[in-house]
Amino acid sequence: MEKGRYAAVVLSAGRGSRMNASVPKQYLMLKGRPIIYYALQTFQQSRVEEIVLVSGQEDLDYCQKEIVEKYGFTKVKAIVPGGKERYHSVFHGLAELDRLGKSPDYVMIHDGARPFVDQQMIDRCVRAVEAEQACVVGMPVKDTIKITDEDQYAVDTPPRNRVWQVQTPQVFSFPLIYQAYQELLRQESEGKKIAVTDDAMVVETICDKKVRLVEGSYKNIKITTPEDLEIAEIFLYHSVRNI
Repeated sequence: MEKGRYAAVVLSAGRGSRMNASVPKQYLMLKGRPIIYYALQTFQQSRVEEIVLVSGQEDLDYCQKEIVEKYGFTKVKAIVPGGKERYHSVFHGLAELDRLGKSPDYVMIHDGARPFVDQQMIDRCVRAVEAEQACVVGMPVKDTIKITDEDQYAVDTPPRNRVWQVQTPQVFSFPLIYQAYQELLRQESEGKKIAVTDDAMVVETICDKKVRLVEGSYKNIKITTPEDLEIAEIFLYHSVRNI
């Protein structure tokens, strides 16, 4: 039986410079609705009980009025400003969940620019995190991967069946991930530099904890470039047709 209270931190603070657009990529329109709408709608309809949306400081009012209120996202309990780096933004979201009252048992951390998270993916994460305390969605790579040196010469070719492209949501026991981020920020305040690129890496580095990989979807893309937006429109068109 599934157990525990779930929350989500949805990240919407990036500026998306590679999109070459005048507005952040997560607010660009995809079939008439902001990109971030689709992820929030999925979490709104899921077992998640509360959502913290992390946006840019200048976008707080826009998110409240044009996204949360306009589309009736009642599970969004707070909108908080992000930080300098992604990991700062995640920490702001986790800290806000802690301040909201009773902390959740588990938290799903998701990029707002990934509109194709779905309920099946969330269900797989629920089963994995309740067994393992830490999991991330991803998919095995399709292409051969080369590791290069500083001069762009290939120096290694890892076995393709051992290489995954990591996605979000990344899902953790709330005490585990919150304490890991607190320790990361404490070490940073003391001048120690720890290079982390995703939430799983924080847990792996700070807690020496293994993180389970869970099947996501090749459609679960992060919209970063204009080409990604074109692909997303195709995915959405066919998903609507098949309903």
